Amino acid sequence: MERKINIWDIIAWVVLAGILLWLILKVLGIINTPLLIEYAPYFGSVYLAGWAMNKLETAVKEVGELKKFKDATIKEIHLLKENCTKNHRRK
Repeated sequence: MERKINIWDIIAWVVLAGILLWLILKVLGIINTPLLIEYAPYFGSVYLAGWAMNKLETAVKEVGELKKFKDATIKEIHLLKENCTKNHRRK
């Protein structure tokens, strides 16, 4: 199954990589940032949380559709079995 790449997925991975890079540079003492920029990773984390929630919501919807399809398929199979049994008894 081929997976299509979504622009929001790419943005989320870039944000995640940026936060990771910032944390590494900050721990190593390479960067000293003003207070305003200090909070940038937190804003990025909020974006990532929203992205993850959107992905989760999409997955839940798709699972719900699969359950409906499964139930409809089971009902159809039961009807076919009943019809086959009725037709077999008539012969």
